[in-house]
Amino acid sequence: MKVQTYILNSFGKSVDGGNPAGVVLEADNLSEKEMKKIASIIGLSETAFVMKSKMADFKVRFFTPVEEVDICGHATIATFSLLANKGIIESGEYTQETKAGILKVNVNEDLSIMMNQNKPIYGEVLDSELIAETLNISTESFMENLPIQIVSTGLKDIIIPVKSIEILNNIKPNFDAISKVSEKYNVVGYHIFTLETIENSMAQCRNLAPLYGIDEESATGTSNGALACYLFKYGKVSSCKQINITMEQGYSMNKPSKINVELKVKNNEVIDIKVGGSAFNLKEMEFEI
Repeated sequence: MKVQTYILNSFGKSVDGGNPAGVVLEADNLSEKEMKKIASIIGLSETAFVMKSKMADFKVRFFTPVEEVDICGHATIATFSLLANKGIIESGEYTQETKAGILKVNVNEDLSIMMNQNKPIYGEVLDSELIAETLNISTESFMENLPIQIVSTGLKDIIIPVKSIEILNNIKPNFDAISKVSEKYNVVGYHIFTLETIENSMAQCRNLAPLYGIDEESATGTSNGALACYLFKYGKVSSCKQINITMEQGYSMNKPSKINVELKVKNNEVIDIKVGGSAFNLKEMEFEI
């Protein structure tokens, strides 16, 4: 069977930036085993498989090289950018059926994409010594008055605050230990951030998900949606009806990325979350499985 795959870079701030994702259209006849094999062959952090849906405009499944995940931000951006570039959809609002639920996706006139995420769920606060050991840093590297906490807007991540860009970039992760902690707490991985930034953004981040075969990602939509909600909860984002912020990621990998986040707030609670950006550098590849 021949499989046509498209690769796009989502959230790129420059030609070299962003996070590449694979997209396979008309994937209805592929089995789960075949999708896993395709994602493994492509070898990117995530590949999206687009199918027909009875409940939404499209059904999309997301696979890392080793496992399926419920939702993926940068692969969603890549998917809807591809659909728009191919003339399958125009600007407007669409829905995608995912394992995280049916989520809205907005395609803007400039072909930038904003995807809705689930309302935040704030989980367990974790021991700083445990996390510090897995990152080979001291507990003094963490920001004071901010917890290390599990947060989800569709996927669970451990949100980890550090004091500076220098600390962030000098982290030498113990990926085996991070995988064990991720498995223990049933999370995708670590989302580490500092409020120091290069481009006058809200935060600069690194994302580690070795349990799912991804040592580090240069741009993660779902994790930054969770981070934005976390920052709002702990008073680092000014409270107003609509909040627009930008996150930096990928700088430690020389793949600078920009992730836009919109929060809508009512009665001091986040009621709507959108994460998005643009996708570039469309490439095609075909192979036999």
